[in-house]
Amino acid sequence: MSKIVFGHKSPDTDSICSAIAYALGEKEQNKDCKAYRLGELNKETKFVLETLNIDVPNFLEEVKQEDEVVLVDHNESSQSISNIKEANVVEVYDHHRLGDFETSNPIRIDIRPVGCTSTVLYTKFKNENVNITKEMASLMLSAIISDTLMFKSPTCTLEDKQAAKDLKNIAEIDIKEYGMELLKAGTDLSDLSTAKLLEVDTKSFDINEFTYEIGQINTADIEEIKNQRNDELLSEIKKRVDDKNLDAFIFVITDIVNSNSLVYVMGDNKDLVAKDFNQVLENNTMFLEGVVSRKKQVVPFLGKGGLC
Repeated sequence: MSKIVFGHKSPDTDSICSAIAYALGEKEQNKDCKAYRLGELNKETKFVLETLNIDVPNFLEEVKQEDEVVLVDHNESSQSISNIKEANVVEVYDHHRLGDFETSNPIRIDIRPVGCTSTVLYTKFKNENVNITKEMASLMLSAIISDTLMFKSPTCTLEDKQAAKDLKNIAEIDIKEYGMELLKAGTDLSDLSTAKLLEVDTKSFDINEFTYEIGQINTADIEEIKNQRNDELLSEIKKRVDDKNLDAFIFVITDIVNSNSLVYVMGDNKDLVAKDFNQVLENNTMFLEGVVSRKKQVVPFLGKGGLC
């Protein structure tokens, strides 16, 4: 029976690097496992794989009944492959909230409140005395740098920092130099249409019986994006809300230099979303000072009515 591993749809660096690192870890134990992707790679992830000379995983449309499935960087069905509820999921490694996850058999789940799934995998490999190769270390270190915004994100923990410290010695990578190149690669959005921009890193969430999609991009200049794309963003977000019958689409544009975010919100629940952050929308936007993390500073506030 073959084992396959993949991250979420609209994959980011952590979901891709964690999947590949897991598969390589299985190989180090003489086990058969193949990593896949559920969408197109963003520029940051392309930079990582090209720099490390690692092949892009094949795209996976659906899982087979005979496959043993391992999920990384997600556990909610809306973020996973289309037939995930029919899959034989045997393991989950994640750092997000526990969603609508259900299996027919007992499985291994390791979900921790850390900044990156690769930190969870690093701990797993270390505890199980799995040989961590230079390739594995480089992948996991890249994921940690990406997900923690080079340790600036509020999601970053001492566990992430220690993992990065250990991994950089194996990978022989200068974190500061390589990390800045990695993050800068992800902010180059010039060749993406506005419609594609909304798909760079978007996840679906069911909250209080409402369906939200939350997209996020990183930039070094929020005003440039707003000035150049405001009308197109409003048009494309409205189209996405209508086409997918969403209660709200939330688009977070994060300034990685100053650690703030401009947030577009559209849909019938847009004012409810603004209220959750004690904000009033101005032209369907709100500015959230100090907010950089979707996982820790956006999702947990939704549905709270401004009580957080």
